[in-house]
Amino acid sequence: MTSEQWGRVDDDGTVYVKTADGERAVGQYPEGSAEEALAFFTNRFDQLAFEVEQLERRVHATKSSPEEATEAVKIVRAKVVEANAVGDLAALAARLDALTPVIATQREARRAERAARAEQTREQKEAVVREAERLAESNDWRNGANRLRELLEQWKALPRIDRASDDALWRRFSTARTAYTRRRKAHFAELNEKREGARVIKERLVVEAEALADSTDWGPTAGQYRDLMRQWKAAGPAPKDIDDALWKRFRAAQDVFFGARDAASAAMDAEFAENAEVKDRLLAQAQELLPRLEAGDLDGVKRDFREIAARWDEAGKVPRARIRDLENGIRRVEQAIKAAEDEQWRKSDPEKSARADDMINKLESAIAQVEADLDAARAAGDTRRITSLEENLESRRQFLEMARRASADFS
Repeated sequence: MTSEQWGRVDDDGTVYVKTADGERAVGQYPEGSAEEALAFFTNRFDQLAFEVEQLERRVHATKSSPEEATEAVKIVRAKVVEANAVGDLAALAARLDALTPVIATQREARRAERAARAEQTREQKEAVVREAERLAESNDWRNGANRLRELLEQWKALPRIDRASDDALWRRFSTARTAYTRRRKAHFAELNEKREGARVIKERLVVEAEALADSTDWGPTAGQYRDLMRQWKAAGPAPKDIDDALWKRFRAAQDVFFGARDAASAAMDAEFAENAEVKDRLLAQAQELLPRLEAGDLDGVKRDFREIAARWDEAGKVPRARIRDLENGIRRVEQAIKAAEDEQWRKSDPEKSARADDMINKLESAIAQVEADLDAARAAGDTRRITSLEENLESRRQFLEMARRASADFS
């Protein structure tokens, strides 16, 4: 389309634009030709068209908010409608009107996006609140306070949601933090009270331990130290710096006593070393008695062992490290002799021997009666009774043989 299709110039230089409502004067251009006048006002139209095109690009690229875009369309449309320019102004206005549903769609998309972000924020804040409430009921005194501070920073970094929901979640979060802080303070107050009580007890135990450090009553004093140690453990921890200092004093007192006891024991062990050598020889002699037990020389072994035992007692104490193996060795010989005595008694027990003899007598009488009954059955030709009596007789003879062997063990 040419500019003449959308406008004209009259004889006095007035320029008109053609619209659907008729012609409208847009200005005068008296100093030039009609072509120059139309070109001047057509250029104004081109500038408006360029502005509309730029606005379309911005709207479609969503570089402005829907509100900003709506305002920009309104402003540019007003320029187009009232423009002193020559061109298809209605087409420009229609292009601007076509942006309205585009902006409406963008507005809905942004509204949905905001709602999604708000819902995501709500979920994040609810997660923060739930964790805070879980911590409020826990006893994680070491990490709980730090974690609640981290949760507070997370809360601050999140955007606000609708006022009612945001305030309700914040009240839950704040209540959880307050509850945890109160419980934590109560816990440490109770802990401090217990530690103070432990300090008093341990100070007393240290004084008692230091009073015993120079004792030479080795056995009873060692028992007292063990009792003090049980009380120390039962007292629980005192404040750390105090606890460490008291333990150093307690341990130092123990070390003094047990060091002195070990030194005394070492001196005694050196003194008793010769006694151990004597007992080594006596143990070897006692062990040489064992083969004689198997040969049946119980009385001789007992006599010789009594002599060895007497010399054993006379030998005296031995170093502590040797006590167990020497005592175990002599005890094994003693137990072997006792076992041999028990076996001999079992075989010679008069009550058992009498019972065995009585059993033999009863069995012999019963066998004699069965033999008499068997002779009578044979004379009568009673085959069934003969078979029964023969089986009975054989069984009783076997029992008799067993009873005679048992009796021989007691003879």
